[in-house]
Amino acid sequence: MDKTATLQQLKELGLIAVIRGPSADKTMEIVAALVAGGVRAIEITYSTPQAAGVVRRLSEQYGDEILLGMGTLTCPEQAEEAAGAGAHYLVSPMIDEALAGAMVATGRVVMIGALTPTEIVRAHRLGSDVVKLFPGSLGGPAYLKAIRGPFPDIPIMPTGGVEAGNLADWFAAGAFAVGAGSNLCPKPLVQAGHWDEITELARAFVAAVSAARS
Repeated sequence: MDKTATLQQLKELGLIAVIRGPSADKTMEIVAALVAGGVRAIEITYSTPQAAGVVRRLSEQYGDEILLGMGTLTCPEQAEEAAGAGAHYLVSPMIDEALAGAMVATGRVVMIGALTPTEIVRAHRLGSDVVKLFPGSLGGPAYLKAIRGPFPDIPIMPTGGVEAGNLADWFAAGAFAVGAGSNLCPKPLVQAGHWDEITELARAFVAAVSAARS
């Protein structure tokens, strides 16, 4: 899948599950629960044990059924590893010129984390196809709406503070898509292995995205 097609699919899906799994096997179970609930864009963070191996396993198991990405990239070497593992998009929580260059060089969709107006513009100029507004909880939808005023042509994806109950506000403020982590996959449910409850949360988030866009 080329970059244009990946961007279009991410925009259409509107929701990326950001997964920081406690182990490789539990991460596989988390993804299964999310997919059962209709979530199709999955970001495996490098804070997940054996993250690249997990992405390879997911790519083999699900193929085109899900859109895989890798997040929390913090060093240039991870960009090529992530792309080689099967990630279609690469996400970093920070701005680093060397890392940005390595991410762009893979030809994958790039999402670089930023918060302030200056950081957002810099991330975009370094090649971020979509700027990750992080942590989105600091300013909320009102902050995104204010940022979109001077920068209407920069696609922005908030991560942090995204809940099923405020999805409509994020999209009304101009979000390209949203990233959801702990509110979509609460740590207590993961630790207890309550996969059915995570599936129900996934259904609620997917329904909220659909309602917000209609």
